[in-house]
Amino acid sequence: MIRFSILTCTYNAGSVLQRTLDSILNQTWVQIEHIIVDGASKDNTMALVNAYRQRNTEEDTQHDIVVSSEPDRGLYDAMNKALKKATGDYVVFLNAGDVLPNEKTLEDISNDVNERSDGLLPAVLYGNTNIVDNNGNLLRPRRLSPPENLNWRSFRHGMLVCHQAFYVRTDIAKAEQYDLRYRFSADVDWCIRVMKHAEKEGLPLLQIPEVVVNYLDGGMTNKNHRASLIERFRVMRRHYGPITTIGMHIWFVIRAMLKK
Repeated sequence: MIRFSILTCTYNAGSVLQRTLDSILNQTWVQIEHIIVDGASKDNTMALVNAYRQRNTEEDTQHDIVVSSEPDRGLYDAMNKALKKATGDYVVFLNAGDVLPNEKTLEDISNDVNERSDGLLPAVLYGNTNIVDNNGNLLRPRRLSPPENLNWRSFRHGMLVCHQAFYVRTDIAKAEQYDLRYRFSADVDWCIRVMKHAEKEGLPLLQIPEVVVNYLDGGMTNKNHRASLIERFRVMRRHYGPITTIGMHIWFVIRAMLKK
């Protein structure tokens, strides 16, 4: 039975956190470890977390919930802290406002892996993403969609898989910490390094042919769009070289103009 470590990093997230907690608590799959790393929130975030822990006990859902609340050096530092605590077979980040699409999401993923993996756990499980607003209402499917055969070179065309739809085997995830030199695009760099690691070990990446997360529109990247684009260019140049990166960005501009 696959055990999932769901990692949630929060800071003053009280306005959107409840639906994230509910979506995890309501899962039919019981092999769940939920790790919540809070950055010493000053709102009602921790009150919601404590109530969630109480409900987990009262409803006997059998989830293991691990909580810490202390200052950190930003989101990716918190993510590294969460990774160090994970003990499941796979880790996935589900941050405040993001939700699992239905009560059977993790059960369906686990069954799919068991049917198709021949006993060898793939390095990465990845699926589709829907975008939701601040109230959890569906806006649209994510513009970029994952290919059937994903590898680290695929991200030359952009981040084809949403970070929250990217489940990584825990041993590999822990071997590839987030690079704190990046403020906005460490998740892109991390996903690429994880896939490089998988290729080096000869491990497959498995597509889950369904929506595996409803992702909250917005976040750090959108709020710091220009800085994020510059940083993402640096990440791509690091992994794909300057010529390929410049060529792909010229194509991004042309594609955007053709769509207008």
